[in-house]
Amino acid sequence: MRQKKIIIIGAGPAGLACAHEFIKSNNKEYIIDILEADGYVGGISKTVKLNGYYFDLGGHRFYSDIPEVNKLWEDTLGNDFLNKKRFSRIYYKNRFFNYPLSIGNVLLKLGFFESCLVLLSYLKRKIFPIKTVLSFEDWVINKFGNRLYDYFFKVYTKKVWGVEGNRISCEWAMQRIGKLSIRRVFLNSIGLNNGDKTLISKFKYPRYGPGMMYEKIAKDIKHSCNVRIFLRTRVINFKKHNTGWKIKYYKQGREYNSFYDNIVSTMPITSLIDSLDGVPQEILDINSNLKFRDFLIVCLVIKQKCGLKDGWIYIHDKDIKMGRLQIFNNWSEDMLVNKNYTSLGCEYFCCQNDEIWNMSDDDLISLSKMNLEKLKLINTTNIFLAKVIRVKKAYPVYDEFYKKNFYRIKNYINRISGLQVVGRGAMFRYNNMDHSIYAGMLAARNICHRKNYNLWDIK
Repeated sequence: MRQKKIIIIGAGPAGLACAHEFIKSNNKEYIIDILEADGYVGGISKTVKLNGYYFDLGGHRFYSDIPEVNKLWEDTLGNDFLNKKRFSRIYYKNRFFNYPLSIGNVLLKLGFFESCLVLLSYLKRKIFPIKTVLSFEDWVINKFGNRLYDYFFKVYTKKVWGVEGNRISCEWAMQRIGKLSIRRVFLNSIGLNNGDKTLISKFKYPRYGPGMMYEKIAKDIKHSCNVRIFLRTRVINFKKHNTGWKIKYYKQGREYNSFYDNIVSTMPITSLIDSLDGVPQEILDINSNLKFRDFLIVCLVIKQKCGLKDGWIYIHDKDIKMGRLQIFNNWSEDMLVNKNYTSLGCEYFCCQNDEIWNMSDDDLISLSKMNLEKLKLINTTNIFLAKVIRVKKAYPVYDEFYKKNFYRIKNYINRISGLQVVGRGAMFRYNNMDHSIYAGMLAARNICHRKNYNLWDIK
């Protein structure tokens, strides 16, 4: 029997999990090629190394209620999978607020008078809610009231998405924080969280950052004679050929053409549509109007302990361009060469054509130092190592255009035989890492076990 050839586009969590599932099935019927445009595996969950220091791109908590995903993680790293207690805060008007929000902490920090106004604002929306909920802003205001929205959602939402919350679809809120409410925040404050991922207090984390997980999975699957991983390899064209596909790609500057029976793609769906032959003009037009938000991080190492215990600090100050401050050594001390130092990540949300993205590395490092000095949290005089890392198409934007039109692209993709899309960028879904991994697993089962899982139904 002829072995079938499977191409997996992307060696991030979804793509690697897909290949791992093929191997786990012990099915010799398939040959798997993974093509990754970057020089590293892990996608946006990779870990960047600099002079022995490890930097996590965005901070990745490992937590899932999907048993198969937890088993993959545990089997892969074992004792190198650390148990961590979450500690993160919001920095707003020179004060720290616990995040996830704690009712007692919020009321204490705001003071009696302002707390009364917050309570009245909340009660008003319980009695007179916004009847037609269209936007993220509408959804949050109905849940928490106008004043809490202004304090803890408005500024940060604009930093993340580049637009006001009334221009972001309520679908994003329902997907990411859909179960969040005053009642759940209160129950979490007294230790009664029922598993809501937004409010989790404990999680797992790889000793040397998330990239450690995906580098180990890649190493494990490469031991199979059926799997090959090609780095720095970019797919540029997909063309239907008989019952399979003709794929054109560049590998280290040279053009290649290969034939495959099935495609599992994790590349951003906009790039996939642009690379497919014969796409109707209507789909191309919709595709050209889908938006992603980009991300960059300025990684710094300081020759001193900073004293902060946070994993993340969310910066809710409109005059400071930084969105989050990440303290890597609080995720794992093993990410430091010198345990008496501090490693930081100054995170910015941006677009490829805007001012932040197009700044030089030196200017971004200077901006980050200035931001840290404004916050008065870190002494920047002892910085000895700095690096800027840019990540394209990190977050799909749930705007009104997406809400009204994306279903057409989804329906179009679903009608193409031999093609499945998995992962955040490929499905244009702001999902969690475990969802991407599970989608990759199910995509493999659809092929090797002739299943018919609907990957879009994964919640």
